[in-house]
Amino acid sequence: MLNPQSLKPGQEQHEEYCSTITHECYVQYDYRHTDGELFSCVRSTLEKCRKERDKWLKNKDNEYYE
Repeated sequence: MLNPQSLKPGQEQHEEYCSTITHECYVQYDYRHTDGELFSCVRSTLEKCRKERDKWLKNKDNEYYE
């Protein structure tokens, strides 16, 4: 089981699970930014989770420089 409270800045964790309702598998993903903010998402693959994280990081950078 994932524990986002144990993540240090810059760390990620993920876990795959299958839904008993839809019988589809998903990845729960957590990433702790170096500033301490937590990003979490659920997607069908780890690659898709990381793409979402990268979008989130890009948006954070844009907000920082505005």
